[in-house]
Amino acid sequence: MTDHSGDRETAPLTALLNRSLHSSAAEQTGDARADGGPSEGVGVDLDELLERFAEWNSARGIRLYPAQEDALLHLFASDHVVLSTPTGSGKSLVAIGAHLAALAQGRRSYYTAPIKALVSEKFFALVELFGTDAVGMVTGDSAVNPDAPIICCTAEILANRALRHGDAAGADVVVMDEFHFYADTERGWAWQVPLITLEKTQFLLMSATLGDVTALSDDFERRTGREVGLVTGVERPVPLHFSYSLDPINETIEELLETHRAPVYVVHFAQAAAVERAQALLSTRIIGREARDEIAAAIGDFRFTTGFGKTLSRLVRAGIGVHHAGMLPRYRRLVEQLAQRGLLRVICGTDTLGVGINVPIRTVLLTSLTKYDGTKTRRLSAREFHQIVGRAGRAGFDTAGTVVVQAPEHEIENARAIRKAGDDVKKQRRVVRKKAPEGFVSWSEQTMQKLISAEPEPLRSSMRISAAMIINVIARGGDVLAHLRRLVFDNHEPPVRQYALARRALSIARTLRAADLLQTGADGIRLTVDLQEDFALNQPLSPFAIAALELLDPDAETYALDQLSVIEATLDDPRALLNQQQFMARGEAVAAMKADGIEYEERMELLDDVTHPKPLAELLEQAFETFAASQPWVRDFELSPKSVVRDMTERAMSFTEYVSHYQLARSEGVLLRYLSDAYRAVRQTVPENLKSERLRELIEWLGELVRQTDSSLLDEWAELSNPALHAAREEAIVPPAPPALSSNARALRVLVRNELFRRVELAALRRYDALAALEERGWSAEQWQAALEPYWSEHDWIGTDAAARGPGMITIDEEPGRWKARQTLADPVGDHDWIIEAEVDLAESDHAGEAIVEVVAVVRL
Repeated sequence: MTDHSGDRETAPLTALLNRSLHSSAAEQTGDARADGGPSEGVGVDLDELLERFAEWNSARGIRLYPAQEDALLHLFASDHVVLSTPTGSGKSLVAIGAHLAALAQGRRSYYTAPIKALVSEKFFALVELFGTDAVGMVTGDSAVNPDAPIICCTAEILANRALRHGDAAGADVVVMDEFHFYADTERGWAWQVPLITLEKTQFLLMSATLGDVTALSDDFERRTGREVGLVTGVERPVPLHFSYSLDPINETIEELLETHRAPVYVVHFAQAAAVERAQALLSTRIIGREARDEIAAAIGDFRFTTGFGKTLSRLVRAGIGVHHAGMLPRYRRLVEQLAQRGLLRVICGTDTLGVGINVPIRTVLLTSLTKYDGTKTRRLSAREFHQIVGRAGRAGFDTAGTVVVQAPEHEIENARAIRKAGDDVKKQRRVVRKKAPEGFVSWSEQTMQKLISAEPEPLRSSMRISAAMIINVIARGGDVLAHLRRLVFDNHEPPVRQYALARRALSIARTLRAADLLQTGADGIRLTVDLQEDFALNQPLSPFAIAALELLDPDAETYALDQLSVIEATLDDPRALLNQQQFMARGEAVAAMKADGIEYEERMELLDDVTHPKPLAELLEQAFETFAASQPWVRDFELSPKSVVRDMTERAMSFTEYVSHYQLARSEGVLLRYLSDAYRAVRQTVPENLKSERLRELIEWLGELVRQTDSSLLDEWAELSNPALHAAREEAIVPPAPPALSSNARALRVLVRNELFRRVELAALRRYDALAALEERGWSAEQWQAALEPYWSEHDWIGTDAAARGPGMITIDEEPGRWKARQTLADPVGDHDWIIEAEVDLAESDHAGEAIVEVVAVVRL
C-alpha cells in the first residue's frame, strides 16, 4: 500500500479511510474509488483505522485526551456511548470518529442538534472533512444530498423518521448533540423517540451537562442488548477559576482587562440589558488607537444599514461586541468573526452563548444568577449555570478560564458604603444597609458556590403524544398496535404519566377513525390516505393553507394580501413584534376612548379585547374547525392569524422604517427571520395556478427585501446545495453585497410603488415634515405644503384605501439608469387628475439596497 503519511495533515477523512483498507482486500478489489469514497465491498480494520485517526489528529497538533480515547474505543467496538464531559474536552472530535467508523463499515450515520444554525454549521464542517458526496442535510425547509451516508438534521426530523420507519429508517449510527434538550418540556420528546424506536441503532449522546445518566444507560442496555460506555466526570482540560465581585460592574470589567483576562463575555438575561451595558462601556477605554485602526480595516465597507447597525458600528470600532438572538444574522456573524480574530475585548450578550456561539472567550462575567423563564424570575439551575460558564477558557489557547459572578446591585452598594466607613467599627454600624427591591429574587456568593459544586440535575423525561406522531406510526405499517404500545408504555415516563399518554393516544385514534383517516380490519390498522414522505417535517399547516386559499375571492381588491394573510396564519409568531403591535394598538384605542369620553374602568375592560391585527381571523378560524373535522391531526398545531408582511405592505414601509415604527431595534433578527420564513412559505405553498401577478410581485418584493436587508438567511438557503459558496464567504469578514437591486425589476417596481404610496399617505395626513424627511436632497416641508395647496383648495381628502394603492394608479417608465414614475392621487370625485411625478436613480438604489425616489413635481394634468 502506498505510504501517504506525508499528507495526513490535510487529507480528507475519506482518503484516510481508503489508506486504512486491508492490504489483502485492496489486492482483491483494486485501488480506492476515484471520488474519494471507500471502495465498495472492502473490509476495514477498525483498530488500524482508529490508530490512523489518532495519527491524523496528532499531525494536526491535536493529542487525544483519555476521555476521547475511551469514547472512541467504545464506538469502534460498536457500543453506545454517553459522553458527558466539560465544554472544550473535544466531544466534536469523538463525533467525527463515530461518523468515520460508520462510513468505514458502510453504515449510515446521523448528526442531530437542537437548532438549524448548529445543524448547518456541522454540515459545512463535515463536508470539509468527508467531502460533498458523503454529507447531506435535511432541515425541513429543504434537503441537500439526502441520500448521503452522513446526514445532518434537527432532532425532530430524525424523530419523525424514526416514528415513520422504525429500524428501517436507515439510521445505523446516531450522534445526538446537546442531549440535555431531552429534558426540554416542549421538545424533549424528539430526543427520546429515537432511543425507544431505533433499537438496532448505535447512539452517541453528547452534552456537557447531563447529570446522573445511570438510569438512562441501564435502559439502553435493556432495550438494545448493546453495551453502553459511560464517559463522564472528566476533569476540564482548561480549569476554571471562580470569583464573586462586590465591585461595580464597570470596575470589574476594567480589572479583567488590566489583568489580561480578555476576551470577556458579559452575560445578561435580557437583550435590552446586553445592549445597554455595551453602550455604557463606550465611556471606558477598551482598546487603543492601533486596535481601532485594525478593526476599521477589517470592517471595511460593511453595510450598517439599520438603526441598531449604526449603534453596533460605534461599539465594534471601540472593541465592544453585542451578541444575542434578536440581531440580524450578518451583525452576529460580524461580531463572531471580529472576536475570532481577537479584535474584540468585551462582548455583551445573552445566555444563548450556551448553545452554538463560536467565539474565543477567556472570561465569562455573569451579571446575575437569576433569569425570567417566561413565567417567573428564578435562580439558574445547575445545568444552566454550567452550560454558560463552560464557555470560559479555550483549549489550546488558555491555561485557565475565569468566571466572575456580579453581586446584586444593593449588595454592591452596601459593600461600597462599608468600605467607605473604613476600619471604624462605629461608622460601620451606622451604615444604613440598602435592602433588595420588593419581589427581587436575590443571590449571593453562597448561591454561586452551591452552583459550582452542584451536579447538573438528572434529566427528566418530557414525552408527549400527538396526532402527527400517531399517524406516522400507523403509516409505518406492520404490527401497529405493538409499535404504539411501545411508544406509550415503554418510554421513560413514570406509570401515572404513561397511562395519561395512553388515554391521549386513544382519544386521538378515535378522532382519526371518526374522520375516516384510519381503518381497522383483519389486516390490522391502516391509514385511508396517502401520506407525504415529509409529513410533519416542514410547515405542518400547509395543507390547511392550500384548502383555505380556495375560500378567497380572486376578484377582490385585496386578493393578494388576503393570500398573504392565509400563509401568515400558519407561521410561528414573532412574539416581540406582535407584543409591540398590541402595545401600539392599545395606545391608539385608549386615545380614541378618551376622546369619546369613556370612563377609566370601562376603558380598562375594553382594552382586554384589543390585540395585534388579525386579518381574516373569523374566516380562518371557521375554516380551521371545518378542516380539523376531517384532518384532526392539525389540532396539534396552533393557527395564529396575524399581519406582519401584510402590515408592512399596507404601510408601504421599508425594513428600517418598520423597525423604527414598532421600536424593534433589539429584535431586528426576529423580524428578518419571520420575513424569510414567510417568503419561503408563500413561495412554496401557494399553488402556481393561484398566484396572481400582484402576488408574484409581492413574493419578489419580499425576497428582495430580505436579501437587501441581510442576505445571510437566503445565502444560507442557497449554500445548502453549494457548499463552495459557504467556503468562499467564510474567508471574508465582510459578506459580499447582495445582487444589484435593479437586476430584479419586478421587486424594484414594488419598492418604488411603496415609496410613492408612503408619500401619498403622508400627504393625506398633511404631514409635511415627515414628507421632507423622506427626501434626502429633495423638497423641504414648505415646498411640499406649497405644492399640495392647490389640491387642498379643490378637495377635502386624499384616498388611501386598497383602490387608491392599486397598480392602475401608478405608471413606471423603465428607462436605462433612471426610471420615471407617476403616482395618481385618489380624489373625492374620482377625476384622478392630480399626480406626483418622481424619478428613481438606479445606481443609487443599487448602492443603498432600497429604492431611491426623488419627487419632481405635484401637478394637475
